[in-house]
Parts: sequence; structure tokens; C-alpha cells
Amino acid sequence: MAMNVIGQIGWTVAYPGLFYVMVVFTSQAFVFIFLPFILYSLYRFVVQFTYFSWAFRMRRVLQTYPWQLLKSVPSGLGKYPDARDDGMWFEFRNPDNHEEKIPLVFIKHQRSYWWLKRLDGPRTKPHRRTQIEPLWFAGDPRFLAVVAASDRGGEAPKRLHMLYQRAAFDRRCTPEAWGATSVDIEQARRAGAQQLGSTSQPRP
Repeated sequence: MAMNVIGQIGWTVAYPGLFYVMVVFTSQAFVFIFLPFILYSLYRFVVQFTYFSWAFRMRRVLQTYPWQLLKSVPSGLGKYPDARDDGMWFEFRNPDNHEEKIPLVFIKHQRSYWWLKRLDGPRTKPHRRTQIEPLWFAGDPRFLAVVAASDRGGEAPKRLHMLYQRAAFDRRCTPEAWGATSVDIEQARRAGAQQLGSTSQPRP
């Protein structure tokens, strides 16, 4: 969260600053040199701004669920069988039934390119895959979660990313069953899930 705030301030200052330098201190001959930097700083400003809401959501998840270190978490780049959405995914075990597998799909692809290069795929380089092994995980795969890679020392998470079931935020989707109790659902609500019913609903 702190780095997101710092980044937002930095790119907010960079865009008008570069524009001011270009207009006031440079001749027309140097406009094309500054223009790419100005456009990129504008792009980063927009990206940082739209990321704020997800940063706050991740903060709520981390206030509700503890971090876990998971090893050998299956992942993929193609569509997961029977998943609602297409896209990259991680596969987790149901907290109440370890025989049941639950996918969490990267529904929002913002800031997901880094993860794209490290999930299991035919072109994934082994040294990149090891960067998310073990995987930091906080949440409940039946609702929402935060995943992260380890820092260089392996003692803290970095590259945090929000994953969630679409039903957690979209009232048009019926929640999966997955054996969630009212206690599980209430905990997910505290973590930020918004559209869950009072009881779990089976898949239509």
C-alpha cells in the first residue's frame, strides 16, 4: 500500500513536471524527445490511480486472513476446466475438503504480466517459475485472496495480486457451493466480499 501511494505521488509529479520542462526550457526540436516520456508518465499515472481501489481491497483481505506459504501450487495459462472465466489461474484446495480443487482465475489482468511469465506454461522458464515457489497466500479460495511472491531473502511477500471468485463482487453470479458455512461467508464479507448470500448456493 505504501509503495502504491509513493508511486502515485511520483507519477503525478512526473507528468506535469516533464510537460513543464518541455514547454518552458526546450525548443521545438526536442519535443519529440520528451513526448514519449510524457505519454508514459501519463499512462503510469492512470494505472496507479485505478490500482488504488484494489490496494485497499488487498489490505482488507490481509487484515482478515493470515499469510500462508504454499508449495507446488498448480497453475496454468489456459482455461481451467469448468471455471466461469477464461484466463490464467491457480488451483487451491478447499479449506473444508482437501479433496476438492478450486480455481482462482486472474479476472482482472491489470499488473498481471509479471505473473503471466511465471505460471505453468509450455514456454515458462524454470528459473522464473521458482520465483513463485513457495507461493504466499492469504484468503479463502472460495471467495477472495491475495497471492504474492517472496522477496530476495524469502522472508516477506512482494508483487501482491488480488484474486477472487466473480460472485464475490458481481451480484449477477450465483456463488458456488464448496461447503462454505455462514461463518466462512461472514469472514469473507469482513475481507471485502460484497455480493454473497447468507448461505452458499450450488452451481446452477
